[in-house]
Amino acid sequence: MSPNIPLAGRYDADVLVIGASMAGLLAAAAASQAGRTVLVVERDSLDGSLGPRKGVPQGHQPHVLLYRGLCAIEELLPGFRTELVQAGGVALDTGYLAWLGEQGWAPIGNAAFELVSATRPLVEQLARRRVTALPGVVLRDGVRVAALERDAGGSAWIARQTDGRTLSAPLVIDASGRASRLSVWLAEAGFGEVRTTTVDAGFGYASRIYAAPVDHLAPAAGILLLPTPSSPMGGVALPVEGGRWMVGAVGAGDHCPPRENESFLPFLERLRDPALADFARSATSLSDVVIHRRTDNVRRHYDRMPAWPTGLLAVGDSFCAFNPVYGQGITVSACQALLLRDSFNAGRVLGAERRLMQRLGQVAELPWEIATGEDLRYATSQGELSPVQALFGKWSRQLDRLAAHGDLQAQRALDRVYHLVGSPMGLLHPLLFWSALKAWAFGLPPRLPRPLEREVRTAHSMALPNVVSS
Repeated sequence: MSPNIPLAGRYDADVLVIGASMAGLLAAAAASQAGRTVLVVERDSLDGSLGPRKGVPQGHQPHVLLYRGLCAIEELLPGFRTELVQAGGVALDTGYLAWLGEQGWAPIGNAAFELVSATRPLVEQLARRRVTALPGVVLRDGVRVAALERDAGGSAWIARQTDGRTLSAPLVIDASGRASRLSVWLAEAGFGEVRTTTVDAGFGYASRIYAAPVDHLAPAAGILLLPTPSSPMGGVALPVEGGRWMVGAVGAGDHCPPRENESFLPFLERLRDPALADFARSATSLSDVVIHRRTDNVRRHYDRMPAWPTGLLAVGDSFCAFNPVYGQGITVSACQALLLRDSFNAGRVLGAERRLMQRLGQVAELPWEIATGEDLRYATSQGELSPVQALFGKWSRQLDRLAAHGDLQAQRALDRVYHLVGSPMGLLHPLLFWSALKAWAFGLPPRLPRPLEREVRTAHSMALPNVVSS
């Protein structure tokens, strides 16, 4: 045994969390609230600057924290929403987003779900501040874990760092994200290969920051133009802290958005509606274009392994990663953290890891079906929809069609599933079937009008010269 490996019973913490991602921070909060000491180690250097860190390349892109995710974080870290708004995050209601779905514009102007729009770095910074202030939580940055193995007595895990030093804990939670090495460590420890499912539609993202008043599109709170299989390009414009807006562009396969500043606006002009291009022309660009290309859905089937080691868990993207366009990652991590907290409080963690991994997998099940069910519709994806995904998708598009013709109940049913606050069974409400039957028998009312005509003209009248060439 190496002389710097602690003796049995002398550990660095009750829980070692690998990765200060949102998943890792929220898992640490869950353990702390159950009275455990927690050591969080992060490979990146956290110098306190408010910018995307290396380990979160998607941090430059727009983020939508789904309503269920915001509620879960608020439950773990009470007052988080208020602090986010005080730090500059923009409170908005999803019922006031100009949302162009596959079938047309969604209803606008009716209250739905309250969100806070902010950049990923701001959300992470506030979460780190709150979590590291909790009793028993310590965060160390610049720590790179090279291997994970059981100690000689089998009662703890030893995390070997690249500098030769070690850390130990009876329970390790891997939250190191898409780049996680856990599957390799498990294979090296003799637990076998981990089956992995990948669904990749080949999406690419590009974003740029603009300056504009928070009410630049009022009464619309922002713009979302969803890509579709027949028109695989889209984008988003959302207000964030500091009097800024994040404009994101997305496309699949050969339609990925460019990295060049001068090509960003022409890409927006090719979308199926000019709303984002109009916005970009009316606002002031503040940054260069930043791209992100790793957008595949990846699920490591830890929850289906016949043997799972004691004292080990995986959460967040290290377990199941999603195409970021659906905004599900942080929300799933937050819901998994609530499950961890309840399991800690009930004393059902050590010795019950395999069952807990199955329950953590169940948290990701619906978001996985939604994300992969959509991505598998694109010609750039490989694989086939399951019969359930195909049926669910067909009915969802019918509800989207009803919503585009003014059916608010259909829109709210879709919203509840999208924000993970309702079961898909809510889409089977008898009144929704009645609406679909009436539409089939008597036809639909006219489509909802485009919601931005007046606002975009107003925006044009306030156009400012760009400060970064475009």
